[in-house]
Amino acid sequence: MTQKHTPRSEADALPVIDLTLADGSPQDRRRLHDELRAAATDVGFFQLVGHGVTPEETAALGAAMRAFFALPDADRLAVSNLNSPHYRGYTRTGDERTAGSRDWRDQLDIGAERPPHVPGASEPAYWWLEGPNQWPEALPELRTAALGWIDRLSDVAQRLLHELLGAIGARPDFYDDAFEGNPHLRLKLVRYPGTAPDGAAQGVGSHKDYGFITLLLQDTVGGLQVERADGSYLDVPPMEGAFVVNLGELLEVATDGYLKATSHRVVSPAGARERYSVPFFYNPRLDAHIAPLDFPHAQHAPGVTEDPDNPLFADFGLNEWKGYTRAHPEVTRRHHTDLVA
Repeated sequence: MTQKHTPRSEADALPVIDLTLADGSPQDRRRLHDELRAAATDVGFFQLVGHGVTPEETAALGAAMRAFFALPDADRLAVSNLNSPHYRGYTRTGDERTAGSRDWRDQLDIGAERPPHVPGASEPAYWWLEGPNQWPEALPELRTAALGWIDRLSDVAQRLLHELLGAIGARPDFYDDAFEGNPHLRLKLVRYPGTAPDGAAQGVGSHKDYGFITLLLQDTVGGLQVERADGSYLDVPPMEGAFVVNLGELLEVATDGYLKATSHRVVSPAGARERYSVPFFYNPRLDAHIAPLDFPHAQHAPGVTEDPDNPLFADFGLNEWKGYTRAHPEVTRRHHTDLVA
């Protein structure tokens, strides 16, 4: 990683947004919308408090996650994503790629539980992403904790999206139709096992998320960094009781760049220290086409990011398929070489 890093100060810390202001006075709601609009159009990242998820709920998920990574290698590899044409399951440390480089982390990819959708001859390849999860037999409580977390955070994310759209003068329910039916909700249970043997610091390389909104639960170790406009990186320190929120590529496309999908990365913990995190991705249906958002300042939008190596699509399934086929090349080679070629 060659880009420079800027130390954190109080002046450049991420904004902290309190969602309980949505239930307050008209002045509270104006404050919430002003703060949301500023955060979403400036850095595209913020810390969210007042979301209603309890410490007990968070502790239950954290315990199940740590129990999974404490399982013997054989139990984790029994649910390897190499078994799944739907990109669900366990990825060994170093097997995921960002921008072609190895990420030094292992993880379990989980989504809303669906039957397998094998696309027909006239259907897009992205339907392969819809399918069942893989669960370790030795840890039945993991299924309950993870699927419960998806349901819980979906409610938080929907409420947050409505407030965000209202904050920029759009109709809050403008994209509700895109989430009707079977939204493509995903989460990852992630462990960063320390610095790679070759000394590389890439826990996960710089990237943007593919969908609408990401809610990240991180532990106390730190390592998440957000790219700033000048190419430097800002540390995102852990904040007790908060989710780190970032906006995905679909919101950038929907608003022609008015809302920012910001690149971010994780620097590996030093030595053998472990870091755990749980990103939740609030995504619409795979077949949702994201129409341009109707909002008052649309004519002042700067346009979407131009990157020939990362084209942004208004069809969510294409954006998600692009991301997963690149990030998990071994799964792609095993199950989908002909489709990607």
